[in-house]
Amino acid sequence: MKLKNSVAVPILVVFALALFAAVFAAFADNLSPYQQIATVSVPSGFAFPGGGFDIVWADSSAGRVYIADRGNTLKTPAVPPGVDVISTKHPSFLFYVPLANSGGTNGVLVFHDDDNDDQGDDNGQGTLVVGGTDSNTYFVDLSHPFATPIAVSTGGHKRADELAYDPKDQVILIANPDEVSPNSPFVTFISTKTHTVLGKIPYDGSTPLNPKATGIEQPVWDGVTGKFYITIPKTAAHANGEIDEIDPATRKLTGRIFGTTCSPAGLALIPGQRLITSCGDVVDIRFFTLVSTVTGVAGDEIWYNPGDERVYFGGFISTPVVNGVPFSTTPLYKVIATLPWAGTPFVPTPPVFHFSHSVAADSVYNHSFVPVSNTGVLVFTDDHDFGNENDN
Repeated sequence: MKLKNSVAVPILVVFALALFAAVFAAFADNLSPYQQIATVSVPSGFAFPGGGFDIVWADSSAGRVYIADRGNTLKTPAVPPGVDVISTKHPSFLFYVPLANSGGTNGVLVFHDDDNDDQGDDNGQGTLVVGGTDSNTYFVDLSHPFATPIAVSTGGHKRADELAYDPKDQVILIANPDEVSPNSPFVTFISTKTHTVLGKIPYDGSTPLNPKATGIEQPVWDGVTGKFYITIPKTAAHANGEIDEIDPATRKLTGRIFGTTCSPAGLALIPGQRLITSCGDVVDIRFFTLVSTVTGVAGDEIWYNPGDERVYFGGFISTPVVNGVPFSTTPLYKVIATLPWAGTPFVPTPPVFHFSHSVAADSVYNHSFVPVSNTGVLVFTDDHDFGNENDN
């Protein structure tokens, strides 16, 4: 009798997962089509040449999206580098945070003091963190967004860019991916409480825990493991790159996931303790193994939206959307849609071209935001009522 029960339970679990997979597949194949609901204009116009943009960050709790804006040197007067702030509920431009001294803005994120157990004083607005082309990391108190920001030097000579936040240890990880001889790419750990540099990891090949890398890309923080994970497009030992696990407490590389199928750039944490890269590799964090590879995707920055449980890929001339069964051992992750916009391929001397490489999605209204050069911010939803079913 006990033997029967011990067998029946796993069978029931497998049956439940299979049923979930079937229901998911039926649902995914009958999605409402995505529709563009707005084009949000920004002061710079994302002019290229003359400026452009970089990373997008959605702060769903505050109902805002932040976009690193390179400014526009061709306008009169010129628009300095800074960050565009956009409302998520009724997509519209709110204000611009100028960061003229940065030389250019790259990675962005927002954290709130209530992301940890301390009682914060940011009045719910949060702190904006921006990587500058001048190698500084800028901290902007969003309750006073036009005050002079706090600048923390990473000690590099080129851009500070990709970044992630660890609310447990109150640490920002930020990368300097372009450093060259006699320097090398490195990541820096910065305290969000004292705004001081806590340490660095050089990717210079000096030890097995410091592989020689050509570039560093998108990091994420995992609250379950308490670790950062970051994509390395290529190392001296691994031409297809790797995903590195980094301990923010010891500030050391503690694990490396090999076997990526291409040089990864974007990275997102998805359900089931898995990571997905911009080239579609799905990796199980627990076992450091490649689960599957999604076909038909490519891009730069990617974004997981817990509101609709989909991953958005920041493509250069299109934006694929992926969904999947998180706990399945079979490759059920697949492209379920492509946002309805078409960019212009990058060529040396076009009159005007339109491209993107980043995306973020709000988890409350499930609006997705795609900045496009020489256009603005395209906003999409797949809801029949445009994601505003709770509006009064």
